[in-house]
Order: sequence, then structure tokens, then C-alpha cells
Amino acid sequence: MAQQEKVKKFTSVPYYTPSKNIREQVAVSSSRREVSTVSFVWTKLKNWLLQGLAYNCPVNSIRIQLHRWRGVTIGKGVMLGMHCILDNAHPEYIVLEDYTALAGNNYIITHSNPYLHFKGRLLSYLAPVVLRKGSWVGVSGTLLPGTEVGECSIVSAGSTASGKIPPNVIVCGNPAVVIKEFKPNEDIFSCYK
Repeated sequence: MAQQEKVKKFTSVPYYTPSKNIREQVAVSSSRREVSTVSFVWTKLKNWLLQGLAYNCPVNSIRIQLHRWRGVTIGKGVMLGMHCILDNAHPEYIVLEDYTALAGNNYIITHSNPYLHFKGRLLSYLAPVVLRKGSWVGVSGTLLPGTEVGECSIVSAGSTASGKIPPNVIVCGNPAVVIKEFKPNEDIFSCYK
């Protein structure tokens, strides 16, 4: 599947250390990403603007296009509810396969970048978040870095999910755990043809 080929891999990143000023912060951040400072600033501004427009946009197809321009991989038939935050720093680590849905007020986070004094206690990393075909995240659900929601699975409202969620289940809670399993249906997507 072409969408799976675009999935990024887990990557360690340096721990966060405060900068003395904005110039130093831009220099350090652009160096970490191995891009020029102009390219880094342009990408940050573009991401900020497109995320802000998508956040309050009342039209699903426009929200989807805005996030695609940010670098999010989005399949066909996807529903993105309003007020969703798709990682501000690394949207290219998000894959939403065909017929997935975010109900609204969702967070998808692809990075964890704690302060340096947490080294040895917490990892500092980037990891992809993938919603497999037909999965759904309920209102106010949060997906942490490295989450993969299995095909036709549901993350219930208000839950916080991480890790690999199997296909055809409902997960609930913080941390989200499986509360129900469904029998797989081979032709479940035939209604869209």
C-alpha cells in the first residue's frame, strides 16, 4: 500500500534545552533538522498558518487539504472534525489511511521532546502515528507518538492511546485498553464502491 511506504520511523532527537533568544533557538532548531534557517522559519510559519486555518475551518474537504499541504498523509474518504491538532512540529509523521475519522477536538502528537534534566527518565524522540483503514478516534481522544490504530478499530471519546492497537477493537481509558473486540468483516468497505 502506497500510504504505508510513506510511514516514517522512530527517531531519537536531542533533549530540549532553553535558548537565550529567538535567533539561537532558530539556529539550533534548523541545525537539528539539517535545513537552512530560512527554510526552517518558512516551514514553521507555513505549519502555524495552515494548522490555524484547519483548526477552525467548517468544511471537511478544506481541512483535509490544509493538512495535506502541511505534510500529513491523508487517504480517501477521511473525516477530520473541527478543532483537531495534528502535531505542530512534525505533521509528516502522521498517516491517516482511507475512511479514517477524527471526531473533533483530537490531538495527534508525533514527538516527545522533554527537557535535558529528564534524560535517563524519559525518551526524546519522533515516532509516526498511523490510523489504519476505517479506524475512528472519538471526541477529545489523544494519540501519542508511536501509536498505530488497527484497521476498523475505535479509540473511544476522551481516551489517550499509545502503542499498537489491534484491528477490530474498541479501546477506552487513559491509558487506553481493549474493552471490546469485533468479528472482522471482509467486505466492510464495499458500501463505498
